Amino acid sequence: MNLQYKGTWNEVKGKLKMKYGDLTDDDLTFAEGKTDELLGRLQKKTGKTKEELKAEIEEL
Repeated sequence: MNLQYKGTWNEVKGKLKMKYGDLTDDDLTFAEGKTDELLGRLQKKTGKTKEELKAEIEEL
């Protein structure tokens, strides 16, 4: 699964941290090719599915 998002990852991280106040920089660390790992961490924190989170990130 590959994420497509507008802008830079730093902008996306900031928006996600504003929306989900309990997310940390460690939760939002994104390494190329580690999309599933990132979505798994976000899924645990938010309770949303990976598909929901992927769609949400792509809309930011």
